Amino acid sequence: MSELDDIRAFVEVLDKGGFARAARHLGISKSIVSRRIARLEDDLGTPLLHRTTRGITPTESGIAFKLHGERILAELNQARESMASQRGEIVGKLRITLPAYFGIRFITPILAEMAMEHPRLEVDAVYSDRTVDLVGEGFDAAVRLGTLKDSTLISRRIASIRASVLASPEYIATHPELKTPDDLRDHEFLVYTGQRERAPLVFQKGRKRHSIMPAGRFRTDSGDALVRAAEMGLGVVAVPIFLAYDSVQSGRLVEVLTDYTMPEIGFYIVRPPGPHVPARLRRLIDLLVERFGKEPVWERPARYGR
Repeated sequence: MSELDDIRAFVEVLDKGGFARAARHLGISKSIVSRRIARLEDDLGTPLLHRTTRGITPTESGIAFKLHGERILAELNQARESMASQRGEIVGKLRITLPAYFGIRFITPILAEMAMEHPRLEVDAVYSDRTVDLVGEGFDAAVRLGTLKDSTLISRRIASIRASVLASPEYIATHPELKTPDDLRDHEFLVYTGQRERAPLVFQKGRKRHSIMPAGRFRTDSGDALVRAAEMGLGVVAVPIFLAYDSVQSGRLVEVLTDYTMPEIGFYIVRPPGPHVPARLRRLIDLLVERFGKEPVWERPARYGR
């Protein structure tokens, strides 16, 4: 297995852009990574890396060998998965990126459940609201919310997420009634600033559409902060309903303008292109469909929780 360790170290150095980053990712020292690559170069009889004070770059031989190395490691992983699946096991590393709040609140329990059920499964979860380069950064998959842009990534839509307008019972009791979207102009609206360009709120009732850009003096790029401010009675908020799951369930927030609908966003899992889907990723997709595909949990409190 030492030859495979040497190949893995070499591929990681190029993927991570240096010896130190590769060592951290592999969980070994930088000196061990250096020795493994030196041993590989001796075995192959050719240098694989250019080493300079600015960093490392692959030689022509290194570029060619990396392709072979990646294929060898991929085939080894597939062989391990095949043997493990015959025993009902899931093995290997599942590296996934998820939106921060949504991932922590709803997906973490599923990842933890998988790890507990399969002791040889490693989970490397990165919670970030930035759009990650799955191929370039070596991820198996990503959970994404919104409208997907055209790309070579393969996507699976898990569920739809609606937006809702909410306010605290105390706010509702002390302010004019909200009957139509236009009434928002007479209320303190809590403004989300996390988008590059703020878009108007769009409502629909039957065939009639309403578009409005309500103003407010409380602005933040955090949807969770908007929900907390609304709970305190500061104003009215429009957010994806999953952000207010606990608040609606507990009665701290109440949905208003329920005769109107707002555009939905999608909840997707996306992966790099290719015919092979690792067993660990197939299992995650199955669990996401099972838990969220029919009646997402964030819809239950709005329907039954009051």
